[in-house]
Amino acid sequence: MDQWLAALPKTELHVHIEGTLEPELMFELAQRNGVSLPWVDVEGVRAAYRFHNLQSFLDLYYAGASVLQTEADFFQLAMAYFRRAVADGVKHCEVFFDPQTHTDRGIDIGTVIRGLARAAEAIRAESGLSVYYILCFLRHLSAESAMQTLLDALPYRQHFVGVGLDSSEVGNPPERFEAVFEQARLEGLQRVAHAGEEGPPEYIWQALDLLRVARIDHGVRAEEDPQLMHRLQQEQIPLTVCPLSNLKLKGVEDLRQHNLKRLLDAGLCVTVNSDDPAYFDGYVLENYRAVAAALGLLRENLYNIARNGFVASFLPEVEKARWLAILEQYWNDTADSPVRPA
Repeated sequence: MDQWLAALPKTELHVHIEGTLEPELMFELAQRNGVSLPWVDVEGVRAAYRFHNLQSFLDLYYAGASVLQTEADFFQLAMAYFRRAVADGVKHCEVFFDPQTHTDRGIDIGTVIRGLARAAEAIRAESGLSVYYILCFLRHLSAESAMQTLLDALPYRQHFVGVGLDSSEVGNPPERFEAVFEQARLEGLQRVAHAGEEGPPEYIWQALDLLRVARIDHGVRAEEDPQLMHRLQQEQIPLTVCPLSNLKLKGVEDLRQHNLKRLLDAGLCVTVNSDDPAYFDGYVLENYRAVAAALGLLRENLYNIARNGFVASFLPEVEKARWLAILEQYWNDTADSPVRPA
């Protein structure tokens, strides 16, 4: 089963590139750039990875990101993640980046985007992995800051396909960012938003109706609203669920309590992703493994999750069809293996 799952063609649609910063690379970049960290060593950083909610994680996340200073740093960070994703069977990824995390401390937005863009080109040449970037706005900052970030990024429009909304959810409703998402729509950009992770189902409604998003990132609290669940099922609006993130940030106390299987059984378009894997003890394959074991998923469930990922992606329809055919061929080639709980 583990070999089958590792070889299963996958996407990753919810991963923050800054959240792939492993402690070893954090210290390497800190030394290279003369940045002082609040931890003595790698073990000290890992000991700090005990979070009690989203905000406690974000405080550490932003401190770690301070080591990212140069185009080469962003290139190195992205390449490390991409190689890990390839090893996990990922064929296409849509990666979040947070310009304001860097521009607010004086890093030019071009430095960020150029470094990431070079990595996307390099990994495609090296392994064939396709990469799309999604520029995320930090919702704990102002809507005006988000609009300025979009305007500053537009000269690099060819390097990202969409915009998103992340950071501290509670108290920062999507409705605050309606204008910048409308501007992004007029620029021809795709739109996604974190909603229903710690925030209420109402935030998901706002993301759909005001921001006009194509996907909901997280969305696990949708289950609290039957009418919303019906809409998500009828319109097949994808949810980019991150099981180990939910566990690590205390959304659930035990992965066996996670509602991913119930969301699948309700007919929703659920995908599995890693979110901030360096901080949450697992990249995308480990998320598949963990949720399969905890919820007793069958191979058919896991195949459907992988299929949902390609359907929910922003790939051109011809590319979606190609990958769906490859995925179906993999399923058919392994059909003689027993279908049983993972």
